[in-house]
Amino acid sequence: MRAETLEGLSVSLYLTCIIHLSLQAMVSIIYRPSVTALITYDYLTSLRSVPYGSEEYNFLKSQVHLRSAERLRKLCCVNRGTFIKVGQHLGALDYLLPEEYTRTLKVLHNQAPQSTRQEIEQVIREDLGKEIKELFVSFEYTPLGAASLAQVHKAVLQDGRTVAVKIQHPKVQAQSSKDILLIEVLLLVVKQIFPDFEFMWLVEEAKKNLPLELDFLHEGRNAEKVADMFKNFDFLKVPRIYWELSSSRVLLMEFMEGGQVNDRAYMERNGIDVNEISRNLGKLYSEMIFVNGFVHCDPHPGNVLVKKCPASGKAHIILLDHGLYQVLSESFRMDYCRLWQALIKADMKRVQKYSRRLGAGDMYPLFACVVTARSWEAVNRGIDKSPVSASEDMEIRSNTAAYLPQITQLLNNVPRQMLLLLKTNDLLRGIELALNTRASASSFLNMSRCCIRAVSRYQRSKSHSLYRKAQISLTEALSLWQISLYELFLWLKGSQLGNWVIALLRRRHHSMY
Repeated sequence: MRAETLEGLSVSLYLTCIIHLSLQAMVSIIYRPSVTALITYDYLTSLRSVPYGSEEYNFLKSQVHLRSAERLRKLCCVNRGTFIKVGQHLGALDYLLPEEYTRTLKVLHNQAPQSTRQEIEQVIREDLGKEIKELFVSFEYTPLGAASLAQVHKAVLQDGRTVAVKIQHPKVQAQSSKDILLIEVLLLVVKQIFPDFEFMWLVEEAKKNLPLELDFLHEGRNAEKVADMFKNFDFLKVPRIYWELSSSRVLLMEFMEGGQVNDRAYMERNGIDVNEISRNLGKLYSEMIFVNGFVHCDPHPGNVLVKKCPASGKAHIILLDHGLYQVLSESFRMDYCRLWQALIKADMKRVQKYSRRLGAGDMYPLFACVVTARSWEAVNRGIDKSPVSASEDMEIRSNTAAYLPQITQLLNNVPRQMLLLLKTNDLLRGIELALNTRASASSFLNMSRCCIRAVSRYQRSKSHSLYRKAQISLTEALSLWQISLYELFLWLKGSQLGNWVIALLRRRHHSMY
């Protein structure tokens, strides 16, 4: 079998072994052929007799990718809940998966299957003890958005407040444990057939995180915590929670609207600076990850909105869906900080050291590539030295299929905290890719600042000497000043004023000689 065919098959196996639920488990369609078998058969037969690398081959490969992605999308929609969440994540892997997959699966971010009117009324009645007409002056039954676990409706309370009502799909809680059990069984079968594929960590994470996401009171507490944590960020808006009309399956929030964070056309129409949004989003997540260790782990475009404030003219980032957060331990956070510092400086000895401390072992080069989504050559050169090129992007996609067994082994070895961070990184890169701001200098400068502050704070907390604490603070201040100076240099270099100064200096230099 040709290498290219194996590559396509490997990608399909990677996708399907994560999200494939055996349709035979559903009695009503027990005799329907397996989605996995269909996808595998399609790859094996469609490309068999076509010359490798020809136009016809590339066209047929694209068609197979598209058919396979559509089968997976339908599978997610049929099974809903847990499967929608996995499909959403896959739809954000623009830099990694074939474009046919990501384009097809992206619709799951805001076009997930919806609950019926009767199901909505049932949940409201059971949880709040009243009918919808008793609670609201008006209630829009067409949801603003439907996600994997719930959907959101716009409504007006009796006192005139406009609110967003998040209502859990009624069958999700009962079905979720069965979904996880079935995925666990499937992955055990996959493990027997393909010993190199280690995906049991998916089940472990689902068992831990899904119950938290299904408790909307927990989500409300997270929302209030993050709003207080970042109250000094005037660009960040988190909807206020109305506790008197909230339960574990119903969450009432302040109504906020805007365009999705990956909608560049919306930003241009509304006079919103795309680079400012990308910079502020990077600043927010750098603070979460490196400084606070409390990380919103589901920043898909449906959960991050942008809107220009008419009064101030400032662009706001609206952060929604606070069900899934990762709390990072201090030791993990410090190792991760130092790893990124080493990656930005291209200090390969420290990259190896902190990759090993984070569980990568001898696979530290692969780990560095997975964390940064850059090639090993770019990591060695310095990831801030140049943006991702088309050839590097193609290299990453090609190598993913070749290294799938190693990637699955790596993911099985790293701390569980790393898994949600990798997912978060994937989603943020997908946004940067859509906005065409990926790997900008400002994102690395923000990360550097946060890493310096976090490490300095940690060092001061461990020091009992006032002299040593002062020394740490001075070093921190100098390092931050150097970054600010470099940022000023970059701004001057790219501004009209900077170009004018450079031109003036050149004319003066020529006149002297």
